Amino acid sequence: MFSKKLLDAMNEQMKNEFASAYLYLAMAGYFQSEELPGIANWMRVQALEELTHGEKFFHFICDANGRTDVRAIEAPQNSYKSPLDCFKAGLKHENFVTASINNLVDLARKDGNHATEIFLQWFVTEQVEEEANFSLIVKKLERIGNDGNGLLRLDEELAQRVFVPPATTAA
Repeated sequence: MFSKKLLDAMNEQMKNEFASAYLYLAMAGYFQSEELPGIANWMRVQALEELTHGEKFFHFICDANGRTDVRAIEAPQNSYKSPLDCFKAGLKHENFVTASINNLVDLARKDGNHATEIFLQWFVTEQVEEEANFSLIVKKLERIGNDGNGLLRLDEELAQRVFVPPATTAA
């Protein structure tokens, strides 16, 4: 079902999804150390989402008779200058993931691999949400500036986020 090039790219994206989870877990640790447990919670939920994204790739590759290739993940950045700096890094990372997903869609189309293209559509839509979430928080942090009360209110707001696993499809 997969061309060699597409299978390699799918395995690379699987790695990128798991690396995203690792990055957001590191960011959660940064916020925890800054005594912002609500923002740390938001990042832990983000990490859980990314783990499920990596699992989606793993299962799809297996279901499509491809061979998974679990690859090494580099250590993520663990410290940031500020909460704004951290969320800007998160937004930049999501921009990278969006470009990677878009490249995968292009490759699946070029290969005429309709099943993979359809599978990737969920991720295309998901990336719109991911970028919007990070962008909104960046804008809020820019407005907050050095206002400690504003940061504490944002911490309380982001503490409300809970992990909701994505709907699964029958295999």
